[in-house]
Amino acid sequence: MKSEKNHLWGGRFNEPTDEFVKIFGASIAFDKILALYDIQGSIAHATMLSEIDVLSSSELNEILKGLTKIKDEIVNDQFNWSIDLEDVHMNIESRLIEICGESGKKIHTGRSRNDQVATDIRLYLRDQVLLINNELERLLTALLDLADQEKETIMPGFTHLQAAQPISFGHHLLAYFEMFKRDRERLYDGFKRINTMPLGSAALAGTSYPINRDRTAELLGFERISLNSIDAVSDRDFAIEFVSSASLIMMHLSRFSEEIILWSSSQFDFISLPDSFSTGSSIMPQKKNPDVPELVRGKTGRVTGNLISLLTLMKSQPLAYNKDNQEDKEPLFDSVDTIFNCLHVFADMVPMIKSNKDNMYQSALKGFTTATDLADYLVKKGLAFRDAHDIVGKAVSYGIKENKDLNEFSLDELKSFNKLIEKDVFDVISLEGSINARDHLGGTSIKQVSKAIKAGRKLIK
Repeated sequence: MKSEKNHLWGGRFNEPTDEFVKIFGASIAFDKILALYDIQGSIAHATMLSEIDVLSSSELNEILKGLTKIKDEIVNDQFNWSIDLEDVHMNIESRLIEICGESGKKIHTGRSRNDQVATDIRLYLRDQVLLINNELERLLTALLDLADQEKETIMPGFTHLQAAQPISFGHHLLAYFEMFKRDRERLYDGFKRINTMPLGSAALAGTSYPINRDRTAELLGFERISLNSIDAVSDRDFAIEFVSSASLIMMHLSRFSEEIILWSSSQFDFISLPDSFSTGSSIMPQKKNPDVPELVRGKTGRVTGNLISLLTLMKSQPLAYNKDNQEDKEPLFDSVDTIFNCLHVFADMVPMIKSNKDNMYQSALKGFTTATDLADYLVKKGLAFRDAHDIVGKAVSYGIKENKDLNEFSLDELKSFNKLIEKDVFDVISLEGSINARDHLGGTSIKQVSKAIKAGRKLIK
């Protein structure tokens, strides 16, 4: 079966589009999400055309009324989307012509679908970045609040997933605050490149009409105007950059998810998650599964995959616009939805995390976590660090054989490894002593954690 020629562009064609090709090439199933942005761009474009006398005031009024009517139809789910019209732009333009007649046919003067879609995507992404940033700031605030509650909670810090040194749980949470703070900075920085207007570039070479791009940019709230028409219609760097930033956010969420999953297991039992953010097993009645962080960890792959898809999409395209770029939207839209939802659920869940302080403390007492403190103690007594390291290593070896941690050694046992060790060593190798000795910018002492939380709150404001 053959379809009819598309009346908006079929003038030079003698045959209608093949039915399967029509379906294969259509993007309306997913790009109609841009509809309101397309209308927003058309209103600004038509206003500018009227101001340079390409449209009369009566034609402008008809077009604006028509676009408003179409907007209402879309919002109220009364718009008739047609696959025959391929995409969101031609669906809206066709409906505008139905409503306005000859005036509607003039809306496309001085522009192309190439610069139109590039503008729509930027308008869409500009709004989405602001919404995502709001969720990111909610998560940052939740982390600060939880860190404040847990700044005196002692837990083992890990390297290689082995107990390394005692740290404040609040300090650990602030490590994620730093990650998401960088993510916020990346979104802000990328926003500048999103907020650049390509409209007026037309198909690739600009237009012969005396358009006023500054005025259009002003109407649409763009900070800058693209400076090369060829680059403007073919550029998707801003979308790739966003998905790259989104991939980093998801990577950070995934790392946090992994730790929440470990901490909430019976093997660690460091934290408990609320029932409302967990699920049970269909066969094992005792189970409480951390499905939210597991799902977020799993969704990381789709955003990273979207980044690879966009990079691959663009890597071999000659200038300027190519039909390949129709494939930019689904990875972008999916990344936006995924990152928003994951940040939203984490921002809701984090404030409800409860620490099992005693289990954390008892775990920190195991694994010789204050061994470095003992070595530092000997260095302060005059030994070279490498000699101190060797001495403490022998003490740890002895502790393993005797099934004793350093805090369980008697003074005589400690002195047997070096005569410089005195009674004051117990202040140094206690968990509290270890943590509060690290009283410098970026350290894990309670004092420094409190300062970091205060600085973080100022930053978010």
